[in-house]
Amino acid sequence: MGEISGPRGAFLWGTAAIYLCAFASLYIQIPGLYGKEGILPVRRMLPFTGKPLLDQLTDSPTLLWLCPWLGLDTEQGMELICLLGIGLSIIALVIKPLRDCFIFACLWFLYLSLYQVGQVFLYFQWDSLLLETGFLAILVAPLHLQKWRAAPSQHHDVITFWLVRWLFFRLMFASGVVKLTSRCPTWWGLTALTYHYETQCIPTAAAWFAHQLPSWFQKFSVVIVFVLEIVVPLLFFAPNRRLRLFAFYTQILLQVLIIITGNYNFFNLLTIVLGFSLLDDQHAQFWHRRGKKQHPESPGWSRTLQALIVSLIELAVYLTLVYGTIHYFGLSVDWEKRLIESKIVFTFHEFTQWLKIVTPLTIWIGVLSLSWEIIKSLLSSLMVRGFIAKLWAFSQWAVFAAAAIAMFAVSLVPYTFIEYEASSNLRPEIRRLYDMVDRYQLVNSYGLFRRMTGVGGRPEVVLEGSYDGQRWTEIEFMYKPGNLSLAPPMVTPHQPRLDWQMWFAALGDHRHSPWFTSFIHRLLQGKRNVIRLVQVDETKYVFSTKPPTYIRAQLYKYWFTMHRTDSSLNDWWTREHVREFFPSVTLGDPNLESLLREYGFKDKVPPKRAVKDVLPFILKLTREQVEPYSGEQVIWGLYVAVLLISLLKRLTNREAKESQLKPGWRKPEGKDVSGSEEADADGRRKEFRRSEGKVRLPTEEQSLENVRRRK
Repeated sequence: MGEISGPRGAFLWGTAAIYLCAFASLYIQIPGLYGKEGILPVRRMLPFTGKPLLDQLTDSPTLLWLCPWLGLDTEQGMELICLLGIGLSIIALVIKPLRDCFIFACLWFLYLSLYQVGQVFLYFQWDSLLLETGFLAILVAPLHLQKWRAAPSQHHDVITFWLVRWLFFRLMFASGVVKLTSRCPTWWGLTALTYHYETQCIPTAAAWFAHQLPSWFQKFSVVIVFVLEIVVPLLFFAPNRRLRLFAFYTQILLQVLIIITGNYNFFNLLTIVLGFSLLDDQHAQFWHRRGKKQHPESPGWSRTLQALIVSLIELAVYLTLVYGTIHYFGLSVDWEKRLIESKIVFTFHEFTQWLKIVTPLTIWIGVLSLSWEIIKSLLSSLMVRGFIAKLWAFSQWAVFAAAAIAMFAVSLVPYTFIEYEASSNLRPEIRRLYDMVDRYQLVNSYGLFRRMTGVGGRPEVVLEGSYDGQRWTEIEFMYKPGNLSLAPPMVTPHQPRLDWQMWFAALGDHRHSPWFTSFIHRLLQGKRNVIRLVQVDETKYVFSTKPPTYIRAQLYKYWFTMHRTDSSLNDWWTREHVREFFPSVTLGDPNLESLLREYGFKDKVPPKRAVKDVLPFILKLTREQVEPYSGEQVIWGLYVAVLLISLLKRLTNREAKESQLKPGWRKPEGKDVSGSEEADADGRRKEFRRSEGKVRLPTEEQSLENVRRRK
């Protein structure tokens, strides 16, 4: 690859933007999820053990162990960590010189501290992906020792940025492979998208329209998904630049379509940020329309031949991709019915045999690609002038090359989970190294949508409350489906974590989700922070004036309405009652008390401490200011604030540059004052002439032209 300073900067900026979203989204939900009177009180995760602080950090690496030293409860400590993360993310977004490895190290450890105690509400694949991406950002980000100056590009940047590309490959390739290794009949039958749009956790309104598409188009779309997730990622390491750009834009198209049809918080945005690792400065300049003007030259026959060979190779790759898709997915056009027929023509055994060959092959491709970047970086660092500068460049190369090799080796453990033989052939030293760093979430395994759920209808848990046990009223959530006539919302990049877990709870028995019993208990108690997870606007909560006496949960099957078959299009959903999910309970009910004791939710709540210190008072005041707003409102408000600050900063810098040109000041003849003078520490002006090479360049060109003419 060529120079990567532009894509590298875009990756760091995008990672900071994702951190801002993640911290803000979680901050809104902390009191209801983890507070003293929340669903899963976080105090249970950090009991007093009497161990030294260092031992506690070793057992569970989280800054929340410092809460007693700061006079904070664990819940307040989580709020402080989120606010610090929001502040550091905004600084990284607005001030480029501060977008360095130190600030990304802080952001990574802050989010890791939350992840360690987040329990089931924070154990999603995108949380692990953010932690792994965040750690790579520490290696990719520059080391700014002089914050007032922009850090120059280092020779080892291509090595660390390659790790981002390797993570992007592992994410996409594994996500495609697990769909087939799971033996899910919907993926093998190419019917998965027929159910996906209505059965995903929180669909959007656009998902309803996508669901109306004909079945042949849905099957063809599954074929495209397999090609984009299994075959195209192999082009991430192609030596040809245009093939990498093709892979980049196809992946971005896939992520944008997922964002439009589903609410997957910051996951798809983070995937797009990883895709920047496929770009270079030349393409980044094309984005900004600042590419260098290429003067027409008559290329020699060697260059013409080289360009022709490269073009033929590209054409061969594209034709192979098209032919393989047609052959292995049985694509054919039925002109009479005007549709494309498709089916998988290979067997599960044939696919596993192919996977046994390809998995080690991709590892060796990674080894060769990383080795090439390391060798290029070494040669570049050895070409630095000056002994001290060369020694410093070589030392940096050695450190970051060793770190990249270690990260690549450790990542092979979770990557080879997709193929048993490749996993069993890994050296024991690599596995021991992986076990040492596993708690820090440095590398993870991925595989989204392994199996398609809700084939017979989308399972949905509907809560009902009553004052007399006879007349029941449904409790509506802000985001998850419930009311048949409400349009599915668009909440990206916010993640309502309770609504997500309600979707998982509906897939099994309520005993498989112990937190659900605590949730019912808090609603019976009328705990305000938990109610705000259901409805931020408490007036829309049907029992806002008085908690219900009884609560039960029913299991329904939901389907999208169809455009031409359903009589009424006023509703987005249709549903059918299946069974009782959770029996009717009230406060003091023996069954409820038994479940609470079984799951450990009957411990005594510690009394609230009086807010006397400054820090708890600031946290309380901040919470009161943010309380009236939903998660997506807070996130977009922060993004707008960052945008306004950036615009104001740009205008201020422009005015400062214009103010340097005083009225009546004239440029001396024969001098370029704007580019040849700068103030030194004493306020005096130093004159710098342009380099002699640039001055003599026209003369040298003329002499070369004269030589050609003589010949």
